[in-house]
Amino acid sequence: MIKELQVQGVYAENTYFFIDDHTKAGFLIDPGARAGLIYDTIVRNGWHIEKILLTHGHFDHFGAAELLREKLAAPIYIYTPDARYLTDTYLNLSGNTGDPITVPHFEEVYDGEIIRLKHNSGFYLKVIPTPGHTPGSVTYYTPEERAAFVGDTLYMHGPGLTNFPGGNRRELEQSIINRILTLPPDTLLLSGHSSPITVAEESRLLLQE
Repeated sequence: MIKELQVQGVYAENTYFFIDDHTKAGFLIDPGARAGLIYDTIVRNGWHIEKILLTHGHFDHFGAAELLREKLAAPIYIYTPDARYLTDTYLNLSGNTGDPITVPHFEEVYDGEIIRLKHNSGFYLKVIPTPGHTPGSVTYYTPEERAAFVGDTLYMHGPGLTNFPGGNRRELEQSIINRILTLPPDTLLLSGHSSPITVAEESRLLLQE
Protein backbone atom coordinates (compact mmCIF):
# COMPACT_ATOMS: atom_id res chain seq x y z
CA MET A 1 0.00 0.00 0.00
CA ILE A 2 1.28 3.43 -0.96
CA LYS A 3 -0.13 6.56 0.60
CA GLU A 4 0.84 10.14 -0.19
CA LEU A 5 0.66 13.05 2.24
CA GLN A 6 1.45 16.56 1.04
CA VAL A 7 3.15 18.60 3.74
CA GLN A 8 3.74 22.34 3.71
CA GLY A 9 6.99 23.75 5.02
CA VAL A 10 8.94 26.39 3.13
CA TYR A 11 7.76 24.45 0.08
CA ALA A 12 4.94 21.96 -0.46
CA GLU A 13 6.35 18.45 -0.67
CA ASN A 14 5.00 14.93 -1.09
CA THR A 15 5.76 12.56 1.77
CA TYR A 16 5.08 8.87 1.12
CA PHE A 17 4.20 5.84 3.22
CA PHE A 18 4.93 2.39 1.78
CA ILE A 19 3.11 -0.04 4.05
CA ASP A 20 2.73 -3.82 4.07
CA ASP A 21 -1.02 -4.56 4.20
CA HIS A 22 -0.48 -7.75 6.20
CA THR A 23 1.79 -6.51 9.00
CA LYS A 24 1.03 -2.76 8.83
CA ALA A 25 4.78 -2.21 8.96
CA GLY A 26 6.60 -0.22 6.34
CA PHE A 27 8.75 2.68 5.24
CA LEU A 28 8.38 6.46 5.50
CA ILE A 29 9.88 8.26 2.52
CA ASP A 30 10.95 11.92 2.49
CA PRO A 31 9.24 13.40 5.57
CA GLY A 32 9.75 17.00 4.51
CA ALA A 33 7.88 18.94 7.22
CA ARG A 34 4.99 18.81 9.68
CA ALA A 35 6.33 16.05 11.91
CA GLY A 36 3.19 16.17 14.06
CA LEU A 37 0.88 15.66 11.10
CA ILE A 38 2.97 12.78 9.78
CA TYR A 39 3.15 11.15 13.21
CA ASP A 40 -0.60 11.50 13.75
CA THR A 41 -1.24 9.89 10.35
CA ILE A 42 0.94 6.94 11.31
CA VAL A 43 -0.70 6.47 14.71
CA ARG A 44 -4.24 6.90 13.37
CA ASN A 45 -3.69 4.14 10.82
CA GLY A 46 -1.92 1.80 13.23
CA TRP A 47 1.23 1.67 11.08
CA HIS A 48 4.68 0.72 12.32
CA ILE A 49 7.45 2.57 10.50
CA GLU A 50 10.65 0.53 10.48
CA LYS A 51 12.84 2.87 8.43
CA ILE A 52 12.85 6.48 7.23
CA LEU A 53 14.25 6.70 3.70
CA LEU A 54 15.48 9.89 2.03
CA THR A 55 15.71 10.23 -1.75
CA HIS A 56 18.30 13.02 -1.41
CA GLY A 57 19.74 15.58 0.96
CA HIS A 58 17.66 18.72 0.51
CA PHE A 59 15.92 20.02 3.62
CA ASP A 60 12.44 20.09 2.10
CA HIS A 61 12.64 16.28 1.96
CA PHE A 62 13.97 15.66 5.47
CA GLY A 63 12.77 18.58 7.60
CA ALA A 64 10.72 16.30 9.88
CA ALA A 65 13.06 13.31 9.79
CA GLU A 66 15.06 13.81 12.99
CA LEU A 67 12.03 14.39 15.20
CA LEU A 68 10.25 11.39 13.67
CA ARG A 69 13.36 9.26 14.13
CA GLU A 70 13.08 9.93 17.85
CA LYS A 71 9.31 9.46 18.11
CA LEU A 72 9.17 6.32 15.95
CA ALA A 73 12.52 4.77 16.95
CA ALA A 74 13.15 4.35 13.22
CA PRO A 75 16.58 4.99 11.68
CA ILE A 76 17.11 7.46 8.83
CA TYR A 77 18.78 6.26 5.64
CA ILE A 78 20.41 8.22 2.80
CA TYR A 79 22.62 7.23 -0.15
CA THR A 80 26.31 7.67 0.66
CA PRO A 81 27.21 10.62 -1.67
CA ASP A 82 24.50 12.79 -0.06
CA ALA A 83 25.34 11.93 3.56
CA ARG A 84 27.26 15.18 4.04
CA TYR A 85 24.21 17.18 2.93
CA LEU A 86 22.44 16.26 6.15
CA THR A 87 24.94 18.16 8.29
CA ASP A 88 25.76 21.04 5.89
CA THR A 89 23.12 23.76 5.72
CA TYR A 90 24.64 25.24 2.56
CA LEU A 91 24.39 21.98 0.67
CA ASN A 92 20.95 21.06 2.02
CA LEU A 93 19.65 24.56 1.17
CA SER A 94 18.25 25.31 4.62
CA GLY A 95 20.92 27.87 5.48
CA ASN A 96 19.06 30.77 3.87
CA THR A 97 15.61 29.95 5.21
CA GLY A 98 16.03 31.41 8.67
CA ASP A 99 15.63 27.94 10.13
CA PRO A 100 18.74 25.90 9.29
CA ILE A 101 18.22 22.16 9.62
CA THR A 102 20.67 19.34 10.15
CA VAL A 103 20.26 15.62 10.76
CA PRO A 104 23.05 14.27 12.97
CA HIS A 105 21.84 10.66 13.16
CA PHE A 106 21.61 8.59 9.98
CA GLU A 107 22.77 5.45 8.25
CA GLU A 108 23.86 5.03 4.65
CA VAL A 109 22.45 2.92 1.83
CA TYR A 110 24.36 1.67 -1.18
CA ASP A 111 23.95 1.16 -4.91
CA GLY A 112 21.62 -1.75 -5.58
CA GLU A 113 20.87 -2.41 -1.92
CA ILE A 114 17.61 -4.19 -1.12
CA ILE A 115 15.90 -2.65 1.90
CA ARG A 116 13.55 -5.19 3.50
CA LEU A 117 11.06 -5.24 6.33
CA LYS A 118 12.20 -7.22 9.38
CA HIS A 119 9.07 -9.40 9.56
CA ASN A 120 8.34 -9.74 5.84
CA SER A 121 11.49 -10.09 3.76
CA GLY A 122 9.38 -10.19 0.59
CA PHE A 123 8.36 -6.57 1.16
CA TYR A 124 11.23 -4.41 0.00
CA LEU A 125 12.57 -1.45 -1.94
CA LYS A 126 15.59 -1.46 -4.23
CA VAL A 127 18.04 1.45 -4.16
CA ILE A 128 18.67 2.82 -7.65
CA PRO A 129 21.18 5.72 -7.78
CA THR A 130 19.86 8.53 -9.97
CA PRO A 131 22.39 11.37 -9.56
CA GLY A 132 21.97 14.78 -11.12
CA HIS A 133 19.64 16.76 -8.89
CA THR A 134 22.21 16.02 -6.19
CA PRO A 135 25.20 13.64 -6.35
CA GLY A 136 23.44 11.14 -4.09
CA SER A 137 19.88 11.29 -5.34
CA VAL A 138 18.29 7.85 -5.47
CA THR A 139 15.09 6.22 -6.61
CA TYR A 140 13.48 3.59 -4.37
CA TYR A 141 11.82 0.98 -6.58
CA THR A 142 9.23 -1.66 -5.72
CA PRO A 143 8.67 -4.16 -8.55
CA GLU A 144 5.78 -5.72 -6.61
CA GLU A 145 3.80 -2.47 -6.62
CA ARG A 146 5.24 -1.28 -9.94
CA ALA A 147 6.14 2.07 -8.38
CA ALA A 148 9.26 4.17 -7.96
CA PHE A 149 9.84 6.98 -5.47
CA VAL A 150 11.97 9.34 -7.54
CA GLY A 151 12.34 12.36 -5.24
CA ASP A 152 13.30 15.40 -7.32
CA THR A 153 15.00 13.51 -10.14
CA LEU A 154 11.88 13.74 -12.26
CA TYR A 155 8.54 15.54 -12.20
CA MET A 156 5.33 15.07 -14.11
CA HIS A 157 6.43 17.86 -16.43
CA GLY A 158 10.04 16.79 -16.95
CA PRO A 159 13.51 16.56 -15.37
CA GLY A 160 14.32 17.94 -11.95
CA LEU A 161 16.40 21.04 -11.29
CA THR A 162 20.19 21.10 -11.35
CA ASN A 163 20.92 24.70 -10.33
CA PHE A 164 21.80 23.78 -6.74
CA PRO A 165 25.16 22.81 -5.18
CA GLY A 166 26.26 19.49 -6.66
CA GLY A 167 23.64 19.51 -9.42
CA ASN A 168 24.66 18.18 -12.83
CA ARG A 169 22.35 18.37 -15.84
CA ARG A 170 24.15 15.73 -17.89
CA GLU A 171 24.15 13.26 -15.01
CA LEU A 172 20.46 13.91 -14.44
CA GLU A 173 19.59 13.25 -18.07
CA GLN A 174 21.59 10.01 -18.03
CA SER A 175 19.89 8.93 -14.80
CA ILE A 176 16.47 9.48 -16.30
CA ILE A 177 17.27 7.75 -19.60
CA ASN A 178 19.27 4.81 -18.23
CA ARG A 179 17.81 4.23 -14.78
CA ILE A 180 14.20 5.43 -14.72
CA LEU A 181 12.82 5.17 -18.24
CA THR A 182 14.18 1.61 -18.45
CA LEU A 183 11.78 0.50 -15.71
CA PRO A 184 8.59 -1.29 -16.87
CA PRO A 185 6.33 1.10 -18.81
CA ASP A 186 3.48 0.87 -16.30
CA THR A 187 5.73 1.80 -13.35
CA LEU A 188 4.23 4.73 -11.46
CA LEU A 189 6.74 7.51 -10.80
CA LEU A 190 6.10 9.21 -7.48
CA SER A 191 7.93 12.53 -7.17
CA GLY A 192 8.44 15.04 -4.43
CA HIS A 193 6.59 17.94 -6.04
CA SER A 194 4.16 16.76 -8.69
CA SER A 195 1.38 14.30 -9.46
CA PRO A 196 2.22 10.67 -10.32
CA ILE A 197 2.97 9.69 -13.90
CA THR A 198 3.89 6.37 -15.50
CA VAL A 199 7.19 5.61 -17.20
CA ALA A 200 5.36 5.30 -20.53
CA GLU A 201 3.66 8.68 -20.13
CA GLU A 202 6.86 10.40 -19.03
CA SER A 203 8.74 8.90 -21.98
CA ARG A 204 6.18 10.33 -24.41
CA LEU A 205 6.40 13.77 -22.82
CA LEU A 206 10.19 13.84 -22.97
CA LEU A 207 10.19 12.75 -26.61
CA GLN A 208 7.99 15.73 -27.46
CA GLU A 209 10.50 18.22 -26.06
